[in-house]
Amino acid sequence: MRVVLFGYQKWGARLLAALLESRHEVVLTVSHPEEGEWAPAIFEESMGDLARAHHIPVVYREKAVDDELVTAIEESGAEIGLACNWRTWISPEVFSAPTRGTVNTHDSLLPKYAGFSPLNWALINGESQVGITAHWMDADLDRGDIITQRTVPVTPTDTTEDLFHRTVGLFGELSLDAFDRIEHGPHDWLRQDPEHASFFHKRADPDNRIHWERPARDLVNLVRAQTGPYPNAWCLHEGRRLRVLEASVSKEKAGGTLGRVFAREGRGVIVVAGPDAWRGGQHGLVLQRVRDDEGVEHVAGDWFRRMGDYLA
Repeated sequence: MRVVLFGYQKWGARLLAALLESRHEVVLTVSHPEEGEWAPAIFEESMGDLARAHHIPVVYREKAVDDELVTAIEESGAEIGLACNWRTWISPEVFSAPTRGTVNTHDSLLPKYAGFSPLNWALINGESQVGITAHWMDADLDRGDIITQRTVPVTPTDTTEDLFHRTVGLFGELSLDAFDRIEHGPHDWLRQDPEHASFFHKRADPDNRIHWERPARDLVNLVRAQTGPYPNAWCLHEGRRLRVLEASVSKEKAGGTLGRVFAREGRGVIVVAGPDAWRGGQHGLVLQRVRDDEGVEHVAGDWFRRMGDYLA
């Protein structure tokens, strides 16, 4: 089939590479502008550069909504659209311009975790598996009928960066499978059940703040979800921001006032955490590695030279 690809960053580039090795022909690519937006280095790969290297036209849009883009798609002779890591709206006029419509790919097992930052949110919520989905694009964001999916297990030590690397290479396989099903069947698309759907917003700085009333296991998941290239989980120590890079659940149960640094465990320090922590029936959070507000990393046991501090 003749394909128009809506893509961005490494997701779009890797998917384009897979399409270039397939029997399908990419006749047009649409990408977001590549300057001016900060992103982790692991995302940096230009779909536009790869397209130009293979003499494929590239157009740039913040949003895919305009009549000029509709005309470009129609004139390209695109039979089907494919979207991967497209960050804004694609209007019905645009996604309907290819003769067969447009397939969207999303890095969650829809209908759960529609919307933004799905891998981060899934890890925060302690999911045992994540995945990617190919579905028909319609007017509702990430709600169209499911064509095919891939599942990826989550280990107890995985970070979001680990899950990113494990899923980004699967989008080509997923999309080619979806195209085969569209062309040859079976056409038994799975309608998304709204009763099992969840929709998540973009993550922002306040979302990464540690709330000590949450169970230690949940806080470990937050730290894992925001480690590596992502904005880290953080708290306040003596009025200054302290980023938490690595944490674990304490071996012993720890009771007292929330946020109290009160004992050492290995090279880390135990902080009281969890609902009803004052009763002493729950495990605390062990801070293993932290980063101060000047960007210097420390072993937590070295940073906290005395016990008795409080983290806000």
